[in-house]
Amino acid sequence: MKSELIEKLSLLSTGAFGLVAALAWNEAIQKIFKDLFGERSSLIAMLSYAILVTVVAVIVTLWMGRLAEKAKQAQIRNIFRRKKAIAEAKAEEKESKK
Repeated sequence: MKSELIEKLSLLSTGAFGLVAALAWNEAIQKIFKDLFGERSSLIAMLSYAILVTVVAVIVTLWMGRLAEKAKQAQIRNIFRRKKAIAEAKAEEKESKK
């Protein structure tokens, strides 16, 4: 129960910090667009902003997904290596006892 609570609080705080970071980036990018296109935001400027943010979000999401998959595969390989090493050590121990 305690570890479940800690896990949930960790997820919530990570999400909260992610939201704060996203809002900070949103403001920074909006400022850049205001500097480029002027104070009166045109429809083209707003669409450009939306498209840019969407493209970046998709690229980052795909990259993070691939990174997570590689980490998962590496973890699985390490588990199999450890099991193999343990099995080999047991076999060597059995052989040495003969």
